[in-house]
Amino acid sequence: MTYRTIDFKAEGGIARLTLNRPDRLNSFTVEMHEEVQDALGKLDETRVLVLTGAGRGFCAGQDLNDRAVAPGQSVDLGHSVETYYNPLIRKLTSLPFPVVARVNGVAAGAGANIALACDIVIAAHSAKFIQSFASIGLIPDSGGTWVLPRLVGQARALGLALTAEPLAAETAAAWGLIWKAVPDAELEAEVDALAAKFASAPTRGLAAIKRMIRQSWGHSLDQELDLQRDAMRELGGSDDYREGVAAFMEKRKPVFAGR
Repeated sequence: MTYRTIDFKAEGGIARLTLNRPDRLNSFTVEMHEEVQDALGKLDETRVLVLTGAGRGFCAGQDLNDRAVAPGQSVDLGHSVETYYNPLIRKLTSLPFPVVARVNGVAAGAGANIALACDIVIAAHSAKFIQSFASIGLIPDSGGTWVLPRLVGQARALGLALTAEPLAAETAAAWGLIWKAVPDAELEAEVDALAAKFASAPTRGLAAIKRMIRQSWGHSLDQELDLQRDAMRELGGSDDYREGVAAFMEKRKPVFAGR
């Protein structure tokens, strides 16, 4: 597939997917969804994915011009959510390696919640997160109503969702909504360093961490302890664990193959 709305590169275990409609703040169209789906199917050698936006924004959510409604008509938004947004959120949260959101500007509507679906969110100080759904009579989709109260609590989740007020990146970090906010000039270097770290890390172990933390919401402590036992038993037989122990004993830097 030739991409017109995204840019995709994969090299050295690092995949970079850039939403590339800067004139529309990288808002989603059906074409962009299809291209993103295609790119996410090309991650066989990937050990970390970086998701970002071109230009001055990360993603403004849905391009309303792509599904304009004539006066007196209605549109099935459930079809759009079920066909495009839900599969994207499920894919990002289940990929067997870390996904890093590089939020370079405004992240609004579904764009905000796509960023929050990533495992680590690093935002520029100038970035803002906006749950803009209430402004047009909708609810925070793309996982929003699920993830917001779990990250910032019910009071703040309701405030963000009901008022649709922008939340500055530094406040988002202070609230625990995202991992880190950094000066704009440092964003690229910060994300690149993290991507390089993950690309040379024990990928199988990172995948297990991601999976277990994300799934822990539905488990009791007893259940989680049993799952930890099983994971440790499995990972203890991995090449990366053996390499990590050997490197520690030999006082050298480990070389992880991701197996």
